[in-house]
Amino acid sequence: MTEPDLNLLFALDALLAEQSVAGAARRLQLSASAMSRTLSRLRETTGDPLLVRAGRNMVLTPYAQAIRERTQNTVFDARSVLRPSSPELNIATLEQLFTLRANDGFVEAFGPALIAELATIAPGVSLRFAAKPEKSARPLREGWVDLEIGVLGEMGPEIRVQALFRDRFVGVVSQSHPLAGTKNVTTSQYVNWPHVVTSRRGLLTGPVDEGLAQAGFARRIAAIVPGFPAALAVVRRTDFIALVPASFLINLAAPEAWFTFELPVKTERITVSQMWHPRTEVDPAHRWLRQFMRDICSRLVPALKE
Repeated sequence: MTEPDLNLLFALDALLAEQSVAGAARRLQLSASAMSRTLSRLRETTGDPLLVRAGRNMVLTPYAQAIRERTQNTVFDARSVLRPSSPELNIATLEQLFTLRANDGFVEAFGPALIAELATIAPGVSLRFAAKPEKSARPLREGWVDLEIGVLGEMGPEIRVQALFRDRFVGVVSQSHPLAGTKNVTTSQYVNWPHVVTSRRGLLTGPVDEGLAQAGFARRIAAIVPGFPAALAVVRRTDFIALVPASFLINLAAPEAWFTFELPVKTERITVSQMWHPRTEVDPAHRWLRQFMRDICSRLVPALKE
């Protein structure tokens, strides 16, 4: 019986991940015509079209959808087998790029400590922080990122999750704001000023508004921005109130420029976790990365004032 060409597996993985002949060609550093020929071979081998036209785009067939994750795992396992064996991980000489998907609040708070520590203990390790426009398990499943950092959402049953720390939201105003220095900001004081809201999806309300509504109050949303740095930039120039995670203030520049206060309504604490795909569960370098993340977060989180 003729043995299959196992090189086709890597091309199949790229095609299923990119859903594009041109995209797969770029990933494997091949010409578009060479990738097109490879797709023809894959169709002949599998007996399935795999990718079909849908308007200007290509979409996966049901068979291709069914084998996509299995193909990714098979390719990952094959690459692991072919890597040099390293029973003992030497962090000082490890050379590897890890990609972390996290929002700007986490990067602002913990990025400097993570990068500075790595420069000392693992100078060959690099961190690439990727944008996180939405919650999705796809980057983990397809191997685009090593860790997803954030609040657990609908990530799928196979995704591994480990809590890093507990966080909470606090109010922030500039030191020139009339509320600056107020020991206990009341609900009436809180809603008496305009608010800047942070939301990647442009949402107007959240848990704070639910708490206010239960007490018979409502705040006026004057601005919506996509990230916490933008919210503080607004606060610096206005009499607005911003709502930010307490962890975001750990490395805040010029802390004397801000006044932080506890919210007058109760909101649930937030559990920030790290998430990864099971294919990296026992990888020595990845296991070290996860422990490194926990160590840095546990070191910095005590700085969050109750």
